[in-house]
Amino acid sequence: MFHVHAIAADVRDPAAVATAVDDCVATLGLPDIVVNNAAGNFVSPTERLSPKGWRAVTDIVLNGTAYVVLDVGKRLIEAQKGGVFLAITTTYTQHGSGFVVPSAAAKAGVEALYRSLASEWGRYGMRFNCIAPGPIETKGAFSRLDPTGRFRKLMLSRIPAGRMGEVEELANLASYLVSDYSTWMSGSVS
Repeated sequence: MFHVHAIAADVRDPAAVATAVDDCVATLGLPDIVVNNAAGNFVSPTERLSPKGWRAVTDIVLNGTAYVVLDVGKRLIEAQKGGVFLAITTTYTQHGSGFVVPSAAAKAGVEALYRSLASEWGRYGMRFNCIAPGPIETKGAFSRLDPTGRFRKLMLSRIPAGRMGEVEELANLASYLVSDYSTWMSGSVS
């Protein structure tokens, strides 16, 4: 049986992250599975991108992920417990994508963070993996990133399967990667 305890926190603020983790630990105990899906994005021609826009996305995606991982990871090391960390990134970390440059750079940074920590913290019994799915149509993301639907057709023509992923498919892969069935995997991007 699972218990869900919702905790609100601004992941851009390390003190807020520490307070949220304190609340989690007090309520449920030290987590041994952490899924990071920090995402901030907006479409902008890069030549119009302001430093504030760049910072808004990278603070949420890269720094927010790092603050959560470092806080929980250090607590696990101190408690001499292992754990599993999973981040959701994106395929454009590998091939780039115009108009979402801060997101691409930040998600690529998350992948480098996870690969590096897989090497460094594996000795503590921690695993770090990423899922970089192709597009999965969700109302929130597509209403902001493709409000006209113009790019949906273009995306579909570039996907070998000819379709977008389903939320359930992502959930199944995530469940596998944090389970005991994949204990041999760490430092991978699937």
